[in-house]
Amino acid sequence: MTQSPTLTPATFGVGARITLAAMSDDYVSIVLDALEAADSTGLDTQTGVVSTFVAGAERDLVRYLVQLVAAAGRSGAHVSATIHFSRGCPGEVVCELPGGAGPLAAEIPDVAATGVTAVAEWALYPLEDGSQNGTQAGAQPDHMRDIYAAIDFARELGTFEASEHFVTRLSGDVADVIRTVAAGWILVGRTVQHVTSHVTLSINSPTTTTSAPATGTVTGR
Repeated sequence: MTQSPTLTPATFGVGARITLAAMSDDYVSIVLDALEAADSTGLDTQTGVVSTFVAGAERDLVRYLVQLVAAAGRSGAHVSATIHFSRGCPGEVVCELPGGAGPLAAEIPDVAATGVTAVAEWALYPLEDGSQNGTQAGAQPDHMRDIYAAIDFARELGTFEASEHFVTRLSGDVADVIRTVAAGWILVGRTVQHVTSHVTLSINSPTTTTSAPATGTVTGR
């Protein structure tokens, strides 16, 4: 399957949804101040009653999400952020791309450390590996191969903590955690058209210890 020369992140459906929550009486100010602090240059942002939709190039998405979550975390309140990444399904209900385009390659963005530490639970879903449709020409569909490659990147970055039921646990600077999740999503997206990834981050939690051993197994579908 060949890639359309006119394909862009916008036409390819590159984007994310984020829900930010602050466990504080001052949660409105914390969330609004975080939204104000995040640089949305180059992005289409739409804030709804449950989440904020963000669409644009991967580097702009990662920058915005890191700044938004870190700004909320600096409040000192217990903050939770849920992010859902998607690529390759711009029609949402019907995944149709111009010219039947396949995967869209992208570089893993660099992002500066924030000084804010998070723990997270992450899952990665390659959604087009049941057939050659939506798969890079010459690539053999294999979702576990792609998930293992993403986990290897997390180990290299030092954010991998353990595998738990249905998720992989990460920890580290907010920038590194979000970059890990985005990297897995991007790496799989180099060979598979439709890929989603889901992560929940927790910052300043009163519960900071976990007991699950690092088994080396991974989660995904």
